[in-house]
Amino acid sequence: MGFFDKIKKGLAKTQSNMSVAMNNIFAGFSGENEEFYEELEETLILADAGVRASSKAVERLRQEVKRRGLRGGQELKRAFAEILTESLSGGAGTLNLSTKPSAILVVGVNGVGKTTTIGKLAASFAAEGKKVLLAAGDTFRAAAAEQLEIWSKRAGATLVRGTEGSDPAAVVFDSIAAAKARGADILIIDTAGRLHNKQNLMNELGKITRIVARELPDADRETLLVIDATTGQNGLTQAKTFKETADITGIVLTKLDGTAKGGIVFAIAEELGLPVKFVGLGEGVDDLTPFEPAAFVEALLQ
Repeated sequence: MGFFDKIKKGLAKTQSNMSVAMNNIFAGFSGENEEFYEELEETLILADAGVRASSKAVERLRQEVKRRGLRGGQELKRAFAEILTESLSGGAGTLNLSTKPSAILVVGVNGVGKTTTIGKLAASFAAEGKKVLLAAGDTFRAAAAEQLEIWSKRAGATLVRGTEGSDPAAVVFDSIAAAKARGADILIIDTAGRLHNKQNLMNELGKITRIVARELPDADRETLLVIDATTGQNGLTQAKTFKETADITGIVLTKLDGTAKGGIVFAIAEELGLPVKFVGLGEGVDDLTPFEPAAFVEALLQ
């Protein structure tokens, strides 16, 4: 099943809301007027696209209508699809992992699906024939390492873990040494997701980042922030906090199949200026899918 088919199936809840409303707006288009643009903007905002991204997209449509002399509803719909796709053009499901080993640091608050994301990434890499090592860097949450161990066995990956409550940076240090010694292609590092004390979080992530940079100075590194799509604008607030504490290279948007507000993708692109690299569209091991902006917009507006 390709991305378009997966996203179409996964966005069933969104399509029953955002897509239907937007298609009704374009289908009922009888001439350019302020009410048309207001309804379009309101639909985007209600779908969690955020005020800034919504108003920017609608304003772009106004400009295109004047510039290209667009008249019919279908013409406007096609132009709007192009505008929305362009707003996501920085997003692509690609990771820069050409060195051996390469490192992926996975961050995000508890409950967003970090462990599941790591497991699915590991399984995907293993299926490509890569040797994967996982680092259980969340040593504070009960059973975090046990969950990661289950995923490592499913994916055929190796796990490095410490005792509960031990120093996460020490686990990361040991995992880097193990990755080098065992000839791992990719090292994926789990981290704690506590936000109750931002200074502690900053210190912890900073320490881990410095160790990775020091021990793997020439390695390709990605830092992926996992966001739960069902939390909407709250997820965006969490993302802004993490962006302040870590050099985020991309977003993994989980549980997109569980929300009727897929517009959060546009808010992330506008508010954070970060690419959405993967989306979670189900519970299956292969339901973490590289993000394709054009197919995403097409599925939304079909």
